[in-house]
Amino acid sequence: MPVSIKLRRIATAIALTLLSGAASAAQFDYTLYAGVEHSDNIDLSPNNPVSENVLIPGMNFTFVQAGSRVQANVAGNLEYRDYLGGSFSNQLFAQVSGQVNWTLLPQRLDFEVDDYAGVQPVASLATNSPDNQQQTNVLLVGPTLHFMLGDSLRGQAELRYINSTAQKTKEFDSNRGQGALRIFKDLSATDQLSVNIESQHVDFENQGGGPNYDRDQIFGRYVSKLALFDIDAMAGWSRIRYDQAKDATTPLAQVSISWRPVASSTFTAAAGRQYSDAAQDMMVQPGQQLIPAAVGDISAGGGRGISTGDAIVGSQVYVEQRFEGIYAYTAERLSFRVAPFFRKLSYLNDPTFDEKGRGGSIGVDYRLPGQLLLSAYGNTERLTYQFLDRQDKHTAYGLSLSSNRTPHWGWRVSYTHDQQSSTDATQSYRENEIYVGIVFKR
Repeated sequence: MPVSIKLRRIATAIALTLLSGAASAAQFDYTLYAGVEHSDNIDLSPNNPVSENVLIPGMNFTFVQAGSRVQANVAGNLEYRDYLGGSFSNQLFAQVSGQVNWTLLPQRLDFEVDDYAGVQPVASLATNSPDNQQQTNVLLVGPTLHFMLGDSLRGQAELRYINSTAQKTKEFDSNRGQGALRIFKDLSATDQLSVNIESQHVDFENQGGGPNYDRDQIFGRYVSKLALFDIDAMAGWSRIRYDQAKDATTPLAQVSISWRPVASSTFTAAAGRQYSDAAQDMMVQPGQQLIPAAVGDISAGGGRGISTGDAIVGSQVYVEQRFEGIYAYTAERLSFRVAPFFRKLSYLNDPTFDEKGRGGSIGVDYRLPGQLLLSAYGNTERLTYQFLDRQDKHTAYGLSLSSNRTPHWGWRVSYTHDQQSSTDATQSYRENEIYVGIVFKR
């Protein structure tokens, strides 16, 4: 049995043991949903649309544990898609982001198990039709040693094994070893400064997945959490050392600032430049996405309960430059958010997929009398591939109405319009969806 499979099974067994042992102090919530979705262009064809009805049962869940020995934060969605007309094979997908930490020695030694499962495209330049989707997974396991260096100075040493797999794109599959040393200085009750040294070795499992490489980073980080402001800023240097290609270096910088002038409003802005790859981008903690993929009553499920990501699933390293912003307003009846973004990806060894993307999203929720929730959203993105002489513009908008008539039972209806125009005529399409479903909340 391959080492990576053994380690995945061991990590899963450890996580299940920890969770079962801590169940009495844990909070587990879930939502079950089932509905039927009608699409007038299920294969996203530019000129030969196929109409299809899809039966979609699914489950959303969260698990939170804050015990003295076990701390866990898990959020996920399981969904089955039954294509009633037989235009595609039925699919079962999972979207999970979870961390479980086991305290072996209080304030001394922890053991961490993280898992990130999602759905990504097989061919990133093709439309997001059902036959262009695959399950991906990134697993992270390893110990963390904590040590004191003074009253306000402490250290942390980490060792991690990271395994990435994709259902169809086998050049993505990799085994990684990572070590880190961090020194933290508490400047005050709200401010912290740290120095971080990280090194990661990446070994791809299959032919076509190379070249293998080492990533070394050193950076300082400043974190401040105040009543009205949050600041998280880091700056340093990053280097990629290939075993069969030229080395590369780049400055590393990230900053995120949040401002809450009043209780109902939050402004957030984030920018960064760093080396990244598909596996690293998939390791997103529950609730940590700055720009949500959709707005509205997500807990109601159904109607694209699991969304397909936009990662180019492969082994290449790229320089990522990004800017994201969000304004969120929340009141008793009305809530909305606006989120512009810009990103640029520059690949180190093959510039074919170099891209620039800009766009934004907007969403509104309004609570009507009678436990009704009216939700609307829209998003748009323009992608430019310089070396392919190609430009895509993707736009989607939708409207939904949901109701929770009882503490446990509810329903949801929604309409979604999705379209893409591309300089590659074979990748342009229009699609309309109607979804009707019921919901059971624990």
